[in-house]
Order: sequence, then structure tokens, then C-alpha cells
Amino acid sequence: MRKLLVLALVGLAAQLVDGSLGMAYGLTSSSLLLVAGIAPAAASASVHLAEIGTTLAAGVAHWRFGNVDWRVVARIAVPGALGAFAGATFLSSISTDSAAPWMAGILFALGAYLLVRFSRPLRAAAGAGRLRGRFLGPLGLVAGFVDATGGGGWGPVATPALLVSGRMEPRRVVGSVDTAEFVVAAAASVGFLIGLGTEGFLLPTVAALLAGGLIAAPVAAWLVRIVPAQLLGAAVGGVIVLTNARTLLRAGEVGGAGRGVVYGLLAAGWLLALALAVRTLRRTRRARATEAALAADAAARPRRLPLAVDA
Repeated sequence: MRKLLVLALVGLAAQLVDGSLGMAYGLTSSSLLLVAGIAPAAASASVHLAEIGTTLAAGVAHWRFGNVDWRVVARIAVPGALGAFAGATFLSSISTDSAAPWMAGILFALGAYLLVRFSRPLRAAAGAGRLRGRFLGPLGLVAGFVDATGGGGWGPVATPALLVSGRMEPRRVVGSVDTAEFVVAAAASVGFLIGLGTEGFLLPTVAALLAGGLIAAPVAAWLVRIVPAQLLGAAVGGVIVLTNARTLLRAGEVGGAGRGVVYGLLAAGWLLALALAVRTLRRTRRARATEAALAADAAARPRRLPLAVDA
């Protein structure tokens, strides 16, 4: 019972992060399930089955808050589903010993990406017009495949790519990616069902993750408007990196002294990323405050009326 309660709290925390950043539910949940000793394919299958419910709830909440661009959802969800089905089939076909380092490597790389991504400001390209299908289709395909094989990755691949385009509001990027993930999670679950059978899903784990995620989904859709993404993204990235480093070090048979050195370097990198994220957040807030003050000052200045000219 205590284990299920912990898993429910994991699901709640993961959904709060995912709904606020548009990423990291699968990364967080899968990383912790791997640490608990669950086989990679079973961990990814269970997380994706739980995500069917959490992403549905998140999608509805984001829709009610006006955070969804349905055109983007339609263009990215179908290719994402195809990629997720292919990734689930691939992960189901390889042995547990081979899958563990593979999955941990993907999660480690995505966690490191989050650290880099959120330790500096995102350079959004100024662009006009709508996102095209020739961009959204391949993006969805790649993100879906990475998501299924790594136990997470849909958000870390899709969300930054859409943000960098500069053609969508951040809240609509998060809402659209979260909403499309419902289709991706369903396709991945079908792939795992075909590859592993019903025994591949750990139903008590699924129920616990789902319960926590459902509670957090509406709160996360509201938090996306106020949460400091810089700090949260860097914090989550560090947790994912350190968690999956354990599996990689074990697979590489790195000894005690070497393991301590690696953990020390990773922890130092995490602290540096957090410091940079805080500095970036402060600079951004100062810049916005300056812009607001200038705008208020300009609005307060009396307008000069044109002199009347007698006829």
C-alpha cells in the first residue's frame, strides 16, 4: 500500500511538471520505475497506459483554459502515433538487459537537454504565419518514436521545437503538445499490448500513476500561466540525469571511486544549471519590468495638441 501511495505521489508530481512545461511526465515516471527495478518495456508500457487517462484530463483542462491550437494538434498527433507504435514495437522486441541501457541513455540525454535548455533563455525565431505540415509531421514522428523507446520524450522533443518557431504562444504550445499526447500514448499502448501482451502492463502501478496524474492535471493547466519554467525545467532535468546515470554506470561496470567522481561532476553541472536558470529568470523579469515602466511612462506623458490655425 505504501508503494502504491508513493507511485501516486510520483504521478501527481510528474503531471504537475508536465502540465506546466509541456514535458517530463514520462521522463520522471519512467526514470523512477527503472530505479525501482522494473523492466524497461514494462515501465514504458505502464507509463503510457497511465498517460492515456492523464493526457485526456490534461487536454480537457488545457482546452477549457484556451491553451489548445487544434490545427497543430491534428498535424502532429497522427505522425506521433505512428512513431510511438513503431517505438513500442521495437522496445518490446529487445531483451531487458539490452533495453535498460538503451532506455536509460535516452532518458539521460533528454534530461541533459532539459538542463541546457532551461539554463539559458530560449531564442525564439521571429516568424509570421502558421506552422506547416511538412514541419509538424516529421517532428511528431521522431518525438513519438523517442517517447515510446525512452519511456518519455514526446514533450522534450516537440515542445522546444514549437517554441523556437516563434509562431505560437508558450501556453498554447504546452496545451497543444499535451493534448496531442493522448493519441501518442494510446498508440504506444497498443504497440506494447501487441508486443508484450497484457502481462506487460503493471496494472497497480498504472492505477497509482493515473490517480496522481488525474488530480494534478487541472492544477497544472492553471499553473502553466504562472510557473517559472526556467527553474522548474532545470530542476527536473537534474533529477532525470542523476537518476539514469545510475543505470548507465552499472551497465558500464564503473567502480566505486569512478562512480563517485561521475556523480560529483553531474551534481556540479546540475547546480551550475540551476544557478544559470535563476540568473536568466531574474534578467527576464528585470527586462519585462523595465519595458512595463517605459510603457507606463509613455502613456502618462501629456499629448501635445496641434495649434489651432485661424482661417
